Amino acid sequence: MVKLIMGLSGSGKTKVLVSLVKEAVESEHGDVVCIEKGKALTYDIPYKARLIHAGAYNINTNELLKGFLCGLHAGNYDITHVFIDNFYKLLDDRSNEAVESFLNWLDSFGEQERVNFTIIASADPETVSDGIKKFF
Repeated sequence: MVKLIMGLSGSGKTKVLVSLVKEAVESEHGDVVCIEKGKALTYDIPYKARLIHAGAYNINTNELLKGFLCGLHAGNYDITHVFIDNFYKLLDDRSNEAVESFLNWLDSFGEQERVNFTIIASADPETVSDGIKKFF
């Protein structure tokens, strides 16, 4: 399952993310992972969640992000939830078609591997395609 939380910069998405990560750590029976581009969430995410700074791994394309998520899962089958902050900053192709394709792949991967994904993206929700909106 993929859940997309989208809004303009300053709309409170990061606070929602931190709250959701804390809730997942307390309620889920598997491992919780949070991926971010930089190190802004270092002191906000509970220590029981694995915080990954994607910038340290040069994840800067849609395909690299797919490979990284597959490798993350292959290394730990106990992951039940992955949170991704600043989603658009990790992608090289931010077109509606590319994002929709990535989200559809992620939804299929998550269903197959029983991993939930919550993605935070800074963008105007009115400007995205219906194929992206179905993940709101």
